[in-house]
Amino acid sequence: MDNYYLNNAVYLMEDFLESTNDPYYEGEVDYGDRAEHCWNGDQENPNHISRLRYNSMYVPKIMKRIAETAPKDADLNSWRYPE
Repeated sequence: MDNYYLNNAVYLMEDFLESTNDPYYEGEVDYGDRAEHCWNGDQENPNHISRLRYNSMYVPKIMKRIAETAPKDADLNSWRYPE
């Protein structure tokens, strides 16, 4: 029953997030159709592989968010490694 309750919790949380305003959450909920609750968001690989590539999955999204929300005078270059 663990998967049943936790999977349903993901759908309920997504519904809640989509209902927010002022501010709207501006995020994303990514899941496979009733996939296991510890699914990692990788549409192409099973969990045992996608767990090994979190950095390549999420760091680009994190960097984009930092760049979009940083103050105008923030240094966004000196701490970044070349791509």
